[in-house]
Amino acid sequence: MKSVCVIQHVPFETPGVLLDVFQEMRFSLNMVEAPFLRELPEKDLRPDILIVMGGPIGAYEESSYPFLREEMKWIERHLAGGGIFLGICLGSQLLARVMGARVYPGNGKEIGWSPLSLSDAGQSSPLVKLEGRPVLHWHGDTFDLPECSTLLASTSSYPHQAFSAGKRVLGLQFHLEVTPRDLERWYVGHACELSGDSKIDISAMRMQGKKHSGELLPVAKDIFREWLENALLPE
Repeated sequence: MKSVCVIQHVPFETPGVLLDVFQEMRFSLNMVEAPFLRELPEKDLRPDILIVMGGPIGAYEESSYPFLREEMKWIERHLAGGGIFLGICLGSQLLARVMGARVYPGNGKEIGWSPLSLSDAGQSSPLVKLEGRPVLHWHGDTFDLPECSTLLASTSSYPHQAFSAGKRVLGLQFHLEVTPRDLERWYVGHACELSGDSKIDISAMRMQGKKHSGELLPVAKDIFREWLENALLPE
């Protein structure tokens, strides 16, 4: 049985549809809170698959959130050992930093539903199933594309939306994992951000979320399952 460890930064940003995929693929699951990584026993530090979720802090803010240093060390060790890695939003930014790229504030926040522009490599990846489909964006930071990685998807505001480093390492800036139920938690958890300078209409966003996230669920499930199956194949 393959083991999965999911690192969460805030409780309401859950693995979402990934939980169904883990169950169907019969993976054992361990979910941990990023600030308390140092408390984990040694056996929990060596999963087959490491998933790092999003959160409302910057990947470059280790002076304010010292646990980020430990988290990046753990990601680095996992990659060096050939483990399977998926980073979502903040997770993708931490991956970029570990791979030597710069992470920094973008030109305004990208919050809401819009489709991606897939690269040729993206068209040949499981992400091709997202062609023309709106996905959830919820970020204000961006990153340079790491060396030895492949760009998979972009938007006009944020050119680095998805990248891979071989078949076992994937970074997604957008949120493919989110479910309609999760979104209600997000609207509460990110209330300050939504009611700030962005002036986002939560009622309108809720209507979009119900439509798009519901339609995306089976597609997201297929994408994650296909990617994991490919990642698990022998080199």
